[in-house]
Amino acid sequence: MDIRKIERALDGTGLIIRGGFAPQAGDGLKSDVACVVMIGNAGPEMWDAFSESSEFSAHVDPLDAWSRRVIGDAASRLQADAVYPFDGPPYFPFQRWAMRADQVWASPIGPLVHPEFGLWHAYRGALLFRVGVAFESRSETASPCDTCIDQPCLTTCPVAAFPPGGYDVPACAGYLKSAAGEDCMSRGCLARRACPVGREYHYGTDHAGFHMFHFLKNHR
Repeated sequence: MDIRKIERALDGTGLIIRGGFAPQAGDGLKSDVACVVMIGNAGPEMWDAFSESSEFSAHVDPLDAWSRRVIGDAASRLQADAVYPFDGPPYFPFQRWAMRADQVWASPIGPLVHPEFGLWHAYRGALLFRVGVAFESRSETASPCDTCIDQPCLTTCPVAAFPPGGYDVPACAGYLKSAAGEDCMSRGCLARRACPVGREYHYGTDHAGFHMFHFLKNHR
Protein backbone atom coordinates (compact mmCIF):
# COMPACT_ATOMS: atom_id res chain seq x y z
CA MET A 1 0.00 0.00 0.00
CA ASP A 2 1.38 3.40 -1.04
CA ILE A 3 1.28 5.80 1.88
CA ARG A 4 0.36 8.62 -0.50
CA LYS A 5 -2.89 6.81 -1.30
CA ILE A 6 -3.77 6.87 2.39
CA GLU A 7 -2.94 10.58 2.57
CA ARG A 8 -5.24 11.28 -0.38
CA ALA A 9 -8.07 9.37 1.29
CA LEU A 10 -7.76 11.75 4.28
CA ASP A 11 -7.68 14.96 2.20
CA GLY A 12 -10.04 17.61 3.49
CA THR A 13 -10.50 16.02 6.92
CA GLY A 14 -7.61 17.67 8.77
CA LEU A 15 -6.56 14.18 9.88
CA ILE A 16 -3.08 12.85 9.22
CA ILE A 17 -1.17 9.60 9.34
CA ARG A 18 0.42 9.19 12.77
CA GLY A 19 2.76 6.31 11.94
CA GLY A 20 2.24 2.58 11.67
CA PHE A 21 3.57 -0.82 12.69
CA ALA A 22 3.27 -4.54 11.98
CA PRO A 23 1.06 -6.09 14.68
CA GLN A 24 2.24 -8.74 17.11
CA ALA A 25 0.45 -11.67 18.68
CA GLY A 26 -0.49 -9.74 21.83
CA ASP A 27 -2.27 -6.92 19.99
CA GLY A 28 -5.60 -8.75 19.86
CA LEU A 29 -5.91 -8.44 16.09
CA LYS A 30 -6.76 -11.05 13.49
CA SER A 31 -3.81 -12.91 12.01
CA ASP A 32 -4.44 -11.48 8.54
CA VAL A 33 -3.75 -7.88 9.64
CA ALA A 34 -0.36 -6.97 8.15
CA CYS A 35 -0.14 -3.31 9.18
CA VAL A 36 -1.79 -0.90 11.60
CA VAL A 37 -1.79 2.74 10.48
CA MET A 38 -2.61 5.28 13.18
CA ILE A 39 -4.82 8.22 12.20
CA GLY A 40 -5.10 11.41 14.21
CA ASN A 41 -4.61 15.15 14.30
CA ALA A 42 -1.88 17.60 15.22
CA GLY A 43 -2.67 21.22 15.83
CA PRO A 44 -5.93 22.93 14.87
CA GLU A 45 -6.46 21.82 11.24
CA MET A 46 -8.94 19.06 12.08
CA TRP A 47 -11.19 21.57 13.84
CA ASP A 48 -12.05 23.39 10.60
CA ALA A 49 -13.41 20.23 8.96
CA PHE A 50 -15.11 18.89 12.07
CA SER A 51 -16.76 22.15 13.17
CA GLU A 52 -18.43 22.50 9.76
CA SER A 53 -19.73 18.91 9.71
CA SER A 54 -23.28 17.70 10.20
CA GLU A 55 -22.22 15.85 13.37
CA PHE A 56 -20.93 18.96 15.11
CA SER A 57 -24.28 20.21 16.37
CA ALA A 58 -26.48 17.18 15.87
CA HIS A 59 -24.90 14.35 17.83
CA VAL A 60 -24.41 13.60 21.53
CA ASP A 61 -20.78 12.59 20.89
CA PRO A 62 -20.04 14.70 17.82
CA LEU A 63 -16.29 14.19 17.48
CA ASP A 64 -16.54 10.43 17.85
CA ALA A 65 -19.39 10.29 15.32
CA TRP A 66 -17.47 12.46 12.85
CA SER A 67 -14.29 10.42 13.31
CA ARG A 68 -16.18 7.20 12.71
CA ARG A 69 -17.67 8.56 9.49
CA VAL A 70 -14.58 10.12 7.91
CA ILE A 71 -12.13 7.39 8.92
CA GLY A 72 -14.69 4.75 7.98
CA ASP A 73 -15.07 6.37 4.55
CA ALA A 74 -11.30 6.31 4.09
CA ALA A 75 -11.18 2.67 5.16
CA SER A 76 -13.81 1.73 2.58
CA ARG A 77 -11.88 3.42 -0.22
CA LEU A 78 -8.63 1.78 0.87
CA GLN A 79 -10.09 -1.71 1.47
CA ALA A 80 -9.06 -1.54 5.11
CA ASP A 81 -10.87 -1.98 8.41
CA ALA A 82 -11.21 0.89 10.88
CA VAL A 83 -11.03 0.71 14.68
CA TYR A 84 -11.38 3.52 17.19
CA PRO A 85 -10.15 4.35 20.72
CA PHE A 86 -13.71 5.10 21.84
CA ASP A 87 -15.11 1.78 20.60
CA GLY A 88 -15.45 -1.50 22.39
CA PRO A 89 -15.46 -4.22 23.26
CA PRO A 90 -12.91 -5.18 22.16
CA TYR A 91 -10.96 -2.19 23.47
CA PHE A 92 -7.72 -1.66 21.61
CA PRO A 93 -4.56 -0.33 23.34
CA PHE A 94 -4.27 2.91 21.39
CA GLN A 95 -1.67 4.52 23.63
CA ARG A 96 0.59 1.50 23.38
CA TRP A 97 0.01 1.35 19.64
CA ALA A 98 0.86 5.04 19.35
CA MET A 99 4.20 4.54 21.10
CA ARG A 100 5.07 1.79 18.63
CA ALA A 101 3.90 3.74 15.59
CA ASP A 102 5.40 7.16 16.30
CA GLN A 103 7.89 8.92 18.52
CA VAL A 104 5.69 9.75 21.49
CA TRP A 105 6.21 9.25 25.20
CA ALA A 106 4.12 9.54 28.35
CA SER A 107 4.42 13.09 29.66
CA PRO A 108 4.67 13.91 33.40
CA ILE A 109 0.96 14.79 33.38
CA GLY A 110 -0.10 11.68 31.46
CA PRO A 111 -0.93 12.51 27.82
CA LEU A 112 1.57 11.46 25.19
CA VAL A 113 4.09 14.12 24.18
CA HIS A 114 5.46 14.41 20.65
CA PRO A 115 8.84 16.06 19.90
CA GLU A 116 7.26 18.47 17.40
CA PHE A 117 3.59 18.71 18.36
CA GLY A 118 4.09 18.67 22.12
CA LEU A 119 0.76 17.83 23.78
CA TRP A 120 -1.34 19.25 20.94
CA HIS A 121 -2.20 16.08 19.09
CA ALA A 122 -4.53 13.09 19.37
CA TYR A 123 -5.38 9.73 17.83
CA ARG A 124 -8.86 9.37 16.35
CA GLY A 125 -8.67 5.87 14.89
CA ALA A 126 -6.54 3.29 13.12
CA LEU A 127 -6.69 1.57 9.73
CA LEU A 128 -6.01 -2.16 9.60
CA PHE A 129 -4.50 -3.36 6.33
CA ARG A 130 -4.05 -6.87 5.05
CA VAL A 131 -1.05 -5.68 3.04
CA GLY A 132 2.11 -3.96 4.18
CA VAL A 133 2.52 -0.17 4.15
CA ALA A 134 5.93 1.30 3.40
CA PHE A 135 6.91 4.00 5.89
CA GLU A 136 10.01 6.15 5.63
CA SER A 137 12.68 5.37 8.18
CA ARG A 138 12.74 7.83 11.05
CA SER A 139 15.54 9.11 13.21
CA GLU A 140 15.20 8.11 16.84
CA THR A 141 15.07 10.92 19.40
CA ALA A 142 14.54 11.14 23.13
CA SER A 143 11.48 12.46 24.90
CA PRO A 144 11.56 16.28 25.16
CA CYS A 145 10.51 15.85 28.79
CA ASP A 146 13.92 14.32 29.56
CA THR A 147 15.65 17.65 28.98
CA CYS A 148 12.86 19.90 30.30
CA ILE A 149 14.44 21.05 33.56
CA ASP A 150 11.58 23.13 34.94
CA GLN A 151 8.71 20.84 33.83
CA PRO A 152 6.15 23.66 34.21
CA CYS A 153 3.30 21.27 33.39
CA LEU A 154 3.66 19.86 36.92
CA THR A 155 3.60 23.18 38.76
CA THR A 156 1.11 25.29 36.81
CA CYS A 157 -2.18 23.60 37.68
CA PRO A 158 -4.06 25.86 40.15
CA VAL A 159 -5.38 22.86 42.12
CA ALA A 160 -2.29 20.62 41.86
CA ALA A 161 -4.26 17.98 39.98
CA PHE A 162 -1.09 16.18 38.85
CA PRO A 163 0.57 14.64 41.89
CA PRO A 164 3.46 12.23 41.21
CA GLY A 165 2.17 9.25 39.27
CA GLY A 166 -1.47 10.30 39.25
CA TYR A 167 -4.24 12.62 38.11
CA ASP A 168 -6.76 14.05 40.58
CA VAL A 169 -9.81 14.11 38.32
CA PRO A 170 -12.28 15.35 41.02
CA ALA A 171 -10.01 18.32 41.84
CA CYS A 172 -9.68 19.18 38.16
CA ALA A 173 -13.39 18.87 37.43
CA GLY A 174 -14.32 20.83 40.56
CA TYR A 175 -12.04 23.68 39.55
CA LEU A 176 -13.43 23.76 36.01
CA LYS A 177 -16.96 24.13 37.41
CA SER A 178 -15.93 27.15 39.47
CA ALA A 179 -15.66 30.76 38.31
CA ALA A 180 -11.90 30.56 38.75
CA GLY A 181 -11.73 27.75 36.19
CA GLU A 182 -13.05 29.87 33.31
CA ASP A 183 -9.60 30.34 31.77
CA CYS A 184 -9.00 26.58 31.58
CA MET A 185 -12.53 26.00 30.32
CA SER A 186 -12.24 28.49 27.48
CA ARG A 187 -8.58 28.14 26.50
CA GLY A 188 -7.70 24.60 27.53
CA CYS A 189 -5.84 23.00 30.42
CA LEU A 190 -3.33 25.43 31.93
CA ALA A 191 -0.84 22.64 32.63
CA ARG A 192 -1.04 21.50 29.02
CA ARG A 193 -0.53 25.07 27.80
CA ALA A 194 2.54 25.39 30.02
CA CYS A 195 4.47 22.80 28.01
CA PRO A 196 7.13 24.65 25.97
CA VAL A 197 7.08 22.08 23.15
CA GLY A 198 4.84 22.54 20.13
CA ARG A 199 3.32 25.86 21.13
CA GLU A 200 2.70 26.71 17.47
CA TYR A 201 0.26 23.77 17.40
CA HIS A 202 -1.94 25.06 20.23
CA TYR A 203 -5.63 24.51 19.65
CA GLY A 204 -7.75 27.61 19.08
CA THR A 205 -10.18 28.81 21.73
CA ASP A 206 -13.23 27.12 20.19
CA HIS A 207 -11.34 23.85 19.72
CA ALA A 208 -9.89 23.83 23.25
CA GLY A 209 -13.20 24.86 24.79
CA PHE A 210 -14.99 22.02 23.01
CA HIS A 211 -12.68 19.43 24.55
CA MET A 212 -12.94 20.96 28.02
CA PHE A 213 -16.74 21.06 27.83
CA HIS A 214 -16.95 17.39 26.90
CA PHE A 215 -14.39 16.42 29.53
CA LEU A 216 -16.46 18.14 32.20
CA LYS A 217 -19.70 16.65 30.86
CA ASN A 218 -18.23 13.18 31.41
CA HIS A 219 -16.95 13.97 34.92
CA ARG A 220 -19.81 15.73 36.64
